[in-house]
Amino acid sequence: MKYHIVLHRETNLSTQDEKAQQGECPRHVMWQLAQRLGAKIHAPHAQLSVNRQDHLWSKVLGTPQNWALAREVVQQAQPEDVIFCNSGVSGLPIAALCRTQPNPPKVAVFVHNLDRPRGRAALWLTQAATSVDWFAACSQHQIDFLRQYLRLPTEKATFIWDQTDMRFFSPGAPSAPKQRPLILSVGLEQRDYRTLAAATADLPVDVKISGFSEDAKALSKAFPAVMPENMSRQYYAWKDLLQLYRDADVVVVSTFPNRYAAGVQVMMEAMACGRPTVVTRTAGLEAYLVGHQGVLQVAPGDATAMREAIMRVLEQREVAAQLSQQALTIARQRHDSEHFIETLVQELDNLSRSPNRQAINLASKAM
Repeated sequence: MKYHIVLHRETNLSTQDEKAQQGECPRHVMWQLAQRLGAKIHAPHAQLSVNRQDHLWSKVLGTPQNWALAREVVQQAQPEDVIFCNSGVSGLPIAALCRTQPNPPKVAVFVHNLDRPRGRAALWLTQAATSVDWFAACSQHQIDFLRQYLRLPTEKATFIWDQTDMRFFSPGAPSAPKQRPLILSVGLEQRDYRTLAAATADLPVDVKISGFSEDAKALSKAFPAVMPENMSRQYYAWKDLLQLYRDADVVVVSTFPNRYAAGVQVMMEAMACGRPTVVTRTAGLEAYLVGHQGVLQVAPGDATAMREAIMRVLEQREVAAQLSQQALTIARQRHDSEHFIETLVQELDNLSRSPNRQAINLASKAM
């Protein structure tokens, strides 16, 4: 039996691991998982042979390269193997192709955002209820959706706490004394920097945003038409971003309402660095925020509440210190990448020992 890990985009994990060992970036959790499992890593590459059917399928899900890669992986996998895919974009094409085989390998898919029209269509067209052996997600809402939409038993869809590399993201000294407080916000996915701007435009603070994209449409939605004078946005390398977290007086995760865990990575990184954090309360993050004492929560689009939360941290040192310690404790207890990997290893090991679909189908026919 062999494990296969399928990535949704081309990524040089070995190069990233070399940089991570030198402290230049966080470790990639898929590389760590592959080392634990002795798995073969597959990713889209330039030599893939893309055909017309790949282009047709990509209108529903993924890219033509994702479908071409799926064919390549399925041809290599043996019936006793386990294929773990890091997203629905890489996993559902493989599941669809395995479905037609008389004795297919087992397919596990980590999903992110399938509760939307294209995701629902992809689940239906690929017959994911029977073609995928196990789903996982870092959003409880996505797991609840899969169980209901596909009528899955509990054991076939599992919520897993999201992770960050706490060997890289960790508390540390600020770089230098600041003339005024620093507010940090990171990322572009579902980000609502208009509300952050409204909450901070007239405050004596510096607001720095680490988020870069060439997608003008996404930027026009995320940012105000005119950036406040105290707000700046640029790209930061990993080590510079780490120092920004350590320098920040408050980290703000400001997002639009969404049903997946948009913003969770930034939340994890800030907590791992022991920084006071303000987070927009969304359906996708609900599991992370219920009973959570390590962050302050605000409703989507509520600039007044966001401002009040920021000022509470800046003006009350005991509150800031308490939030920092609680966030760090929670991060160490449930969000370290080592815990994430152990959970996946156990789940995939259980999957490898379970009956395959051919045996289940034969047993059901005999009843």
